[in-house]
Amino acid sequence: SISEGTEAGISSAEFVVRGRYAFGLLQAERGVHRLVRISPFNKEAKRQTAFASLQVVPFFDEIVDEIDIDETDLRIDTYRSSGAGGQHVNVTDSAVRITHLPTGVVTSCQNERSQHQNKDKAMQMLAARLLDLERQKRDAELAQIGGEKLIVDFGSQIRSYVLQPYQMVKDLRTDHEVGDVAGVLDGDLDGFMESYLRWSRTNASN
Repeated sequence: SISEGTEAGISSAEFVVRGRYAFGLLQAERGVHRLVRISPFNKEAKRQTAFASLQVVPFFDEIVDEIDIDETDLRIDTYRSSGAGGQHVNVTDSAVRITHLPTGVVTSCQNERSQHQNKDKAMQMLAARLLDLERQKRDAELAQIGGEKLIVDFGSQIRSYVLQPYQMVKDLRTDHEVGDVAGVLDGDLDGFMESYLRWSRTNASN
């Protein structure tokens, strides 16, 4: 599900990745990513910095059954889907956005053909997000009990992408860096994922 920006680009997007070890590998991407480049929207061609926050949560088809969600805590909005999909997309208010009022978590889905299917998918994503919040809370409590300060704030910057005046992508946790910015932006993340797994394993043993 994609929400377009008010002026240009993408405001937010949600998608499901399926595959072997998908959640474990994509944990490396959780956090804030910082991009430095010549903005195409700046008439003076000045360097500007942009940030994107990425959340990664495990997703299970039956996850809704594992968490109790009070319907009175939800605000459900419907709207017309955007993007590819033919005439059906533009005619019916089939897209669904769900807001969990106590936490402020918002999920949406517009990829399915019916409003009911989109609501079910958005509820599944909401349940996954809420379970992840509970996991973060539990990790924080365990860290406090154990006297250790664990990094549970995934809003911290994890990686920088510099396109100007030089080209470099550097992970600020592992110090892994590459000069092929275009390759990374096109999805070549294996090196960053592998270095993150080694880094997290080392930290866990300390």
